[in-house]
Amino acid sequence: WGSRRRKNSIVRAMLRSPLRDLTIVSYGGPDVGMLCAAGKATRVVYGFVSLDSIPLEPHFRVARQTASIEAMELDEGMLQWGLRAAAMRVSFLPCRAGLGSAIMEINPQLRTVVSPYDGQELVAMPALPLDVALLHANRADRRGNAQYLGPDWYFDDLFAMAAQRTFVSCEHIVDTDHFLTEGSEQTIKISRL
Repeated sequence: WGSRRRKNSIVRAMLRSPLRDLTIVSYGGPDVGMLCAAGKATRVVYGFVSLDSIPLEPHFRVARQTASIEAMELDEGMLQWGLRAAAMRVSFLPCRAGLGSAIMEINPQLRTVVSPYDGQELVAMPALPLDVALLHANRADRRGNAQYLGPDWYFDDLFAMAAQRTFVSCEHIVDTDHFLTEGSEQTIKISRL
């Protein structure tokens, strides 16, 4: 989510690796910019790519303006709905986000559906299934539990459920019984349901 709680150790390892032709799905920050600048990304699906106080991450902006990446720009809610559809194992979810905006024009592959219940036209937001989710938590144990010490998971739970595999970096590895001794009780098991 922007520049918050980024998985920089994983991204740095990716930058040193031979990985190429990545499709990145993100509420992006400097990690997306670095991967674009290094030529690792060929496609980015995003709700935003920001440095918070700087509206557009500079390396991403250059990649977007020079068309060195394929971009699928979405409303923030649409990206969430695409992850949720993948997590639920359905091909799409209907949503209002994107209607009446340029999102439908710049993404001509998006379709609408008509609700059989009230006749509303809605965007059929396609699922965004992921091969891999990369997450960063404040603390984790060796069994795959991750703990967030703030009130917001920044949709990490949806990224994990939308992915075939999930990798978590953390600031501190703890024994499982230490999760309740500090911070909040916002602990989730990072696994595919």
